[in-house]
Amino acid sequence: MSSLKLLLRPVTKWTIPRRSIHSTTVFRAERTMTRFWKRAGIKEDKDSITVVLDQRNLRTPSKNIVSFPTKQRELALLTAAEWDAQTKNLKAHTLPLTSIVARAIDGFDPVNAEDPTVRGGVIDKLMHYFDTDAICYHEEFPEILTELQDKYWKPILSWTEKNFDVKINTTTDIFAITQPQETKDKFRAIIEQMGPLELSAFEKAVMSSKSFLIGFALVHKGVSVENAACAAQVEMTAQMDRWGEVEDSMS
Repeated sequence: MSSLKLLLRPVTKWTIPRRSIHSTTVFRAERTMTRFWKRAGIKEDKDSITVVLDQRNLRTPSKNIVSFPTKQRELALLTAAEWDAQTKNLKAHTLPLTSIVARAIDGFDPVNAEDPTVRGGVIDKLMHYFDTDAICYHEEFPEILTELQDKYWKPILSWTEKNFDVKINTTTDIFAITQPQETKDKFRAIIEQMGPLELSAFEKAVMSSKSFLIGFALVHKGVSVENAACAAQVEMTAQMDRWGEVEDSMS
């Protein structure tokens, strides 16, 4: 919890005027801007907590205000701290939490989402990752690879099967396997019950790890962030151990 405590340093509360800063505040990776605010903070009302930069609302790319229920005060503080920690030149990849929050508000919040079909489409895409999940395809050699698979993949598989009472098929063959329909139905039902923020975090975890099961275990606290990262890089780690780190020829 030490890193969490570091981020939860005191931030200042500010009042919110009517003027929006959406035209200035952009989350998209291809855009860069210069820091224009002095302090990031929060504004607390009876029913919500809003993130503000100086005296102006922080908004998503779709111009929705970045606000949280009062029970998510810690998350609001973390989001504000993320902006407060920015240096002179701001880039979207330095705002990972803000990115997840904005995606939840713009894409999955039933009140704010512009396209109600986005949620279902995302769930379909995530389920496709389960059908082709790399951690279900194990190799029998070299030894370093099998050791890493046993260390990082098998615990995730075992934890998921045990805690969600499902069967997950694995193979050492090169041919595609089919997962039990009952398992897929159960996973889909769980995902469909996720709130906007949880679904956004799950989507980010799956897309980052390229694995449904790693992301699923991560958002359900079945694996640590460190082990999830290691699990996502098992094949790369094995290759580096065997061949050494190859320098980028373009550098």
